[in-house]
Amino acid sequence: MEDARFADRRDAGRQLARRLSAYAGRDDVTVLGLPRGGLPVADEVACAVGAPLDVFLVRKLGVPVHPELAMGAIAEGGVEVLDEPLIRDLAVPMSEVRQVAARQRNELERRSTLYRAGRPAVPLAGRTVILVDDGLATGSTMHAAVLALRQHAPSRVVVAVPVGSREAVERLAALADEVVCLSTPAGFFAVGQWYGDFRQTTDNEVGEILATSAKRWVARTTETSGRECG
Repeated sequence: MEDARFADRRDAGRQLARRLSAYAGRDDVTVLGLPRGGLPVADEVACAVGAPLDVFLVRKLGVPVHPELAMGAIAEGGVEVLDEPLIRDLAVPMSEVRQVAARQRNELERRSTLYRAGRPAVPLAGRTVILVDDGLATGSTMHAAVLALRQHAPSRVVVAVPVGSREAVERLAALADEVVCLSTPAGFFAVGQWYGDFRQTTDNEVGEILATSAKRWVARTTETSGRECG
């Protein structure tokens, strides 16, 4: 499907879940969503395959004069990935890179406290982890996430996205055990161009998704009726 257009992130998550059906019904699978936009997608995947859901915190390091352009990323566990050729080409001083990284590290800590609301992180050691985002542009954020996730000793890392640039998918394929991407369209400029509704996912929505998913997982594991997906 070369020119996929998704109605919204939940529609994308449902379509992605169908490609991940081989992981359904297994007791060794965990789904992680990258905040914020990856959480609605990941929630649909987790519900469809019957796996617990958690957030995996990663922050893009934006170029100071062009914040949307990633010069790297940081993730939980102290992982930092820098695009050193880009930093050299744009002559960004390392002092500014460190300032951006420090601000984003503070934001990681804030989101961890806010999103989990006292709930412990889902154990990852020895598990098959499906790492989900709403798309891959440069892939730097997902790159950092995969490196950080390896520190938790999962048995397998699966990167799953609805859409991505061909270059980013190729780079991630060298890091992850598997990459599932529904579409790698030509002329890829931004993830949002492939969605009808790409409004920003809020902190409150992320918290609600995680709280609802946790209740659904408890209901599933205790064999009581849980809430439907979405």
